Amino acid sequence: MCIIFFKFDPRPVSKNAYRLILAANRDEFYSRPSKLADFWGNNNEILSGLDMEEGKEGGTWLGISTRGKLAALTNYLQPQLDWQARGRGELVTHFLTTDVDSLSYLKKVSMEGHLYNGFNLIAADLSTAKGDVICYYGNRGEPDPIVLTPGTYGLSNALLETPWRKLCFGKQLFLEAVERSQALPKDVLIASLLDVLNNEEAQLPDPAIEDQGGEYVQPMLSKYAA
Repeated sequence: MCIIFFKFDPRPVSKNAYRLILAANRDEFYSRPSKLADFWGNNNEILSGLDMEEGKEGGTWLGISTRGKLAALTNYLQPQLDWQARGRGELVTHFLTTDVDSLSYLKKVSMEGHLYNGFNLIAADLSTAKGDVICYYGNRGEPDPIVLTPGTYGLSNALLETPWRKLCFGKQLFLEAVERSQALPKDVLIASLLDVLNNEEAQLPDPAIEDQGGEYVQPMLSKYAA
């Protein structure tokens, strides 16, 4: 289900270390149409998948640009949805296509958060010259976005670092892969991260998911907890 793990260190000590490692799964119905990840934009400068759901075309859940902008989105698990709310995927595409910095953008989003169903949004400016900046905002949490300090984070369908059992379990697997990253060829590292994302072990019981999702989550609890 929707989950993102990422580790960032803007100034790694080793020249072989990555400034950012991110692994993410999208949670969506198979019947919802989408495009595979590809380059798009005025100069083919943005790489992402694209939502093709009627009325929400062009939104996305994860994207990065050649200008160093990155954004990732997860939905916040809530029993009742407002079907008149705006499509959350536009939050990612708008950031990727604007020149506004990540913190300023999330401050603007926080003023309009009530127009959307629950979401979490990561926005980043990646620059070797200015230094990497990664920010977070969730419209079911604190009113203001925050600038994240370097470290390792997990985000699922609750607020950032909410310790759902699957998040804690997956984060440990992610950390194990990341700790080996400098010693692994790139393709082997990618394969090990995909192994983490393909893990299907349900981490039950998890009262936190059940309390947040209520009756809505019960029919798919075992899959949601993996």
